[in-house]
This record gives sequence, structure tokens and C-alpha cells, in this order.
Amino acid sequence: MDLASESDAEILWDDIVSSLEAEELPAATVAMLQSCEAEALTDDTLRIRTSSRFVQRTIGRIGARLDETASAVAFQPLHVDVVVAADAAPKAKPKATPERRAPEPARHDEPTPRQPLPSDAAPAAKKSKNPLVETITPTDSLLTFDRFVEGPQNKFAFDAAKQVANGNRNYNPLFIYGKSGLGKTHLLRAIQNYIAQNDPERTCVYRVATDFIDDYSRAMKNANSGAAAALAENYHSIDVLIIDDIQLMSTAAGTIGFFYDTFNYLVGHGKQIVLAADRTPSELGMGQSRFDERVTSRLDSGMTVSIQVPDYELKLQLIDAFYERMRSDARKEHIPGLDADISPELRRLMAERAGTNIRVIEGFVQSCLMLAFQGELMGRPVSEEDIIAVAEQKWPSGQRRVTVIQIQEAVERSYGIDHESLVGSKRNKELMEPRHVAIWLTRELTDNTLADIGKHFGGRTHATVKHSIGVIEEGMKDDRTLQDRVGRIRDSILE
Repeated sequence: MDLASESDAEILWDDIVSSLEAEELPAATVAMLQSCEAEALTDDTLRIRTSSRFVQRTIGRIGARLDETASAVAFQPLHVDVVVAADAAPKAKPKATPERRAPEPARHDEPTPRQPLPSDAAPAAKKSKNPLVETITPTDSLLTFDRFVEGPQNKFAFDAAKQVANGNRNYNPLFIYGKSGLGKTHLLRAIQNYIAQNDPERTCVYRVATDFIDDYSRAMKNANSGAAAALAENYHSIDVLIIDDIQLMSTAAGTIGFFYDTFNYLVGHGKQIVLAADRTPSELGMGQSRFDERVTSRLDSGMTVSIQVPDYELKLQLIDAFYERMRSDARKEHIPGLDADISPELRRLMAERAGTNIRVIEGFVQSCLMLAFQGELMGRPVSEEDIIAVAEQKWPSGQRRVTVIQIQEAVERSYGIDHESLVGSKRNKELMEPRHVAIWLTRELTDNTLADIGKHFGGRTHATVKHSIGVIEEGMKDDRTLQDRVGRIRDSILE
């Protein structure tokens, strides 16, 4: 086998990724592998390049499996070495249409402004404004990359959003998912704001799914006047289409059809799509949803990344960032009530007591600042008891009792199955995971013994229940998608 040329490296790497994808590797891991580029190939090593240290670390966890697959594909022992190119993102594929120059590759750590055209190039004709482009409100204009608080739970999504903002079309579509209040909308608006500020030639449109539905519905009502054709033309002329909360389209069959056609046109013409939802693309197609496999496979065809709930360290970062920002804004704009002092010790207590919704955390910081300001006026500094009282108002500690029925219903909704399928005797693959998840959650959230749990799930034995718990505990160690899903179901039950 000739292992000398770079083209051989690229072909071999494509074969390796395809082989791993066929082995049902988690979709997020496959997307990370697809984002890497083959760099060099020797007799015993294939070197691949990524612009993300997070990707390098994640792929490193499956190093043995990667080497095994590479050796099988190459028909000889082969090690895959993953290197980080910090100063260069993966090369973007050339556009299908030559209507404008592709931006220079972005640095991984920060997006850079679009490079100007060479002086000898003829200036492009100025685009007429697309009626779908709306003025960015002052509030939304604050949702920038600089104001986004980065942590391990959102780093990969943050990095991918910056690459997209800078014109890197290797992440197309970019699909960000996670529960409400974790920063998905902030990242989507940050992309919009960055493009508006640094690359206004690109037509960028932000839509919540309900707005997209309204656009389509109004056009259909006036279809005879040419409104439908005009809407399609306007959407086709977009360079970057951003749709938030796409799960809200799930019952709008006509809108989904229009979205599907728009999606195919934009991607086929080298345009960028960014989507956000509260669940993965495959989960969007479950239950009574009108998102069929044809659509969900398109949604999952690019880069799919999750945002997870913040841990203590990230909550402390968020609280410190909100605290400093609010005090600074209060001084600049002479806003009374927010220019107060809260000690680092009390901010640590705030992080301990805070929940996971970032929007609520921001309101929590504002409430504590106002309380501290009132205390200063009365000559009494804010105390631990004051902080705890505010936290109790935001996140009451008296949680309701969780029942097995509530857990089963939550799992059935998430996976789109009925109760008989969940507790019945069928053992096909699409039923085993939700059954294991429901049993694991019952063990976590209730005081039932293993024998009691078995009775609630069709009379299963102690050993069978224990096996289900073990399957989920082991699965969540390596499968980020499963970990996210179980976490979202758990949160939906508790909240």
C-alpha cells in the first residue's frame, strides 16, 4: 500500500470515519471526527488536525478504538495521532457559486473580522436589503461573544458558533441543543451581532420558529398574489439563516415542508444554517412530531453540539460576571440600586444556592445587588441569611414527591412511546433504552427498592432491574448524547 501522499491520508481518514459511523458511534463524536482533517500519513501513523483542544481531548478517549478501526481499514497496524492547529481552523470547502470571496480561516480562540477584498478586485454590487432582515434591538445587541461566559459545559458550542460567525462552513448546519435557559439564544444572537458588525455583506436572518411559521402562514394566505414565491425568494437570498427553538415547528407540517426545501436550497448553494432546540435532531422526530427521518437526518448532517447545565464553577463564573457587569452598567448609566458591594464569600454562597437556568441566575444576581444596596442605605450589610432567602424565592427547596408514574410519563414523552411498550416484555432496541432510563431514574428519584421498581415495570426481577441501572450508569460515562437526554428528562420531572 502506498502511504506517501496527502490524498491517500484524506481517503483513508474518510474511510475510517465512515467505518466508525457505521458502528453507531454517538452522533456528537462522529461530528467531531468529521470536523478533523487528515494532515499526513506514514507507514505506521495517520496524523489528523483539529482546531479545538476539546475535540482532541474527546477523541483521545476513544484512542484505542480509533487505532483498531484505522488498522482494520488500512490492513496494517496504524496509530491515529490527533494534533491541534491553534492558529488555523479546518479549511472551508469552496462555495458552489462564486458570488463572493470566502472569508479567511478563523483563529480557534476568537473570530476575526472579514478580510477586505484585494485592491485589484472589482467591488461587488451592493445588495438590496432583504425584507426578512430586522433591526437588532438594543437588548439583543448586548448578546455578543464577549459577554458570553464560557465553561466546560458550553465550550464546544461556543467555539463552533465563533467559527460559523467567521465564515467557516465546515459546521453546516450547526445544531445546538440543550434545556431552556443555558445560553443557546445568546450564542445565536452573538453570531448575528458579529456578522452585522464585521461582515455586513452577508445577509443574516434570525428567526424564532414561531416567526418562521408566521412567515409561511401569511404567505400561504396570499399565495395567489405571489406572496409564497416572494417569501421563497427572500429566504433563498439569505447567506446565514438562524432559527431558534426549532422544536416549536413539530406540529406544523406545511412549515416543515417549506423549511426542508429552504434548507436544501441554502446548503446546496453554500449558505450557512444555524439551528437551536431543546433536544437532539433524532429526538425531534419522535412521538407525534411531523419532523420525519428525511428532515431529522438533514438537521443532523453537520455539527451537532450540546450545552449542558452549569456546574458550581461555571455558576460562580456567571455570578461574578453578572455582578461586575451590572455594577459597571449602573455606574455608567447612573442606575440606582445596582451599584452595591457583595463580598466574594457571599458570591460563593450564591453559586452554591443557585439553580441551573442562567437567565434565572442573572435575575438572582440583580435581586441580591438590590438587596445589598438597600442594606447599605440602612447601614446593614447583606448577610448569608439574606442571600439564602432570595435563593429560596428563586429555587424553592421543598421539592414535590416524585412518583414512578411521573417518571414513566416523562420517559414516554421523551421517547415517543406508549406505556405498554415501556413496561411490556418486548426487547427490541428502540424500547430497551427508554426502559433502562426509566428504571435508572426511578432508582435515583424515589425510595423504591429494586424489587418494588421491578413490580412497576412489568414484574421484572431484582437482577433485571440492577442490570438496567448498570447499563445506564456505564452508558453515560462515554455517551454524551445519552447523558444529556437523561439529564433533560430528570430536570423535566423535578422542575
